[in-house]
Amino acid sequence: MIQQRIQATLRAVFAFMLCGSIEAFAQDTTVTGNESSDLPELTGRQIIENVNARDDGAFVTRNLTMELINKNGSTRIRETVGYRRYYGEEKRTVIFFTDPANIKGTGFLTYDYPKPKADDQWLYLPALRKVRRISESDRGDYFLGTDFSYEEIKKETKVEIDDYVQTAAGFETVDGHLTYVVDSAPINDTIAEELGYNRILSRIDPAIWMARKVEFWDLKGAPLKTIYTEDIRQIDGIWTAHRLRAENHKTGHKTTFTFTDVDYATDVPDRVFEQAALRRGQ
Repeated sequence: MIQQRIQATLRAVFAFMLCGSIEAFAQDTTVTGNESSDLPELTGRQIIENVNARDDGAFVTRNLTMELINKNGSTRIRETVGYRRYYGEEKRTVIFFTDPANIKGTGFLTYDYPKPKADDQWLYLPALRKVRRISESDRGDYFLGTDFSYEEIKKETKVEIDDYVQTAAGFETVDGHLTYVVDSAPINDTIAEELGYNRILSRIDPAIWMARKVEFWDLKGAPLKTIYTEDIRQIDGIWTAHRLRAENHKTGHKTTFTFTDVDYATDVPDRVFEQAALRRGQ
């Protein structure tokens, strides 16, 4: 009995530390009925808020290798270098492709603003020598032949919280880690069309506030793809995903993103995030 009281007290303290107070949101369903879990009861929105509040550094430099595998096993490799920096609540990210030769010089720049301001995204294609603006309606399109959308490249491992109604849906163990399950649905048909999904099921690890597994369904309700977050390690005290894997269940295509030389210590200059940087290649 004493041990049970101690565990209950620890759970209450943990819940307070995680979110200050547990207040219900009208559109959410609170996780209940799982006595085997030591996790505090949170609503779906609170879980996603914790994901978005996770520290990912004021700025970062990193290399990214993209491996694209078609259903026949044929593989293409792309090498990139990327930078990210926060300006208050605004996040700017840029990716420069360095190899192979047929895609070298391509650049992707995004300004992720706090809502309600619409985000800005630009793609530079050296063959056309022009910068193309990516509209909000295109954010669900796949990014340069990968199985990740423009939106997922922009948000990285975080979520545009107001695009969805989040429902807490219990607990699940993924790769030995107890996770919250959050069932998300777009708030309306317009958002669903933009994103290309009518449902997302995320398994969030509260030890790191990162999704270890996310399943997606298309607009007709058919399974579309699954994204796995792997090789998660701390760098300078920041939990960092070193590998993302996406499997497209419709096409059989797969994409693996592998991050190396992740550097949170070296400042990233403002000029890297200018449109002119896309043309000059950093």
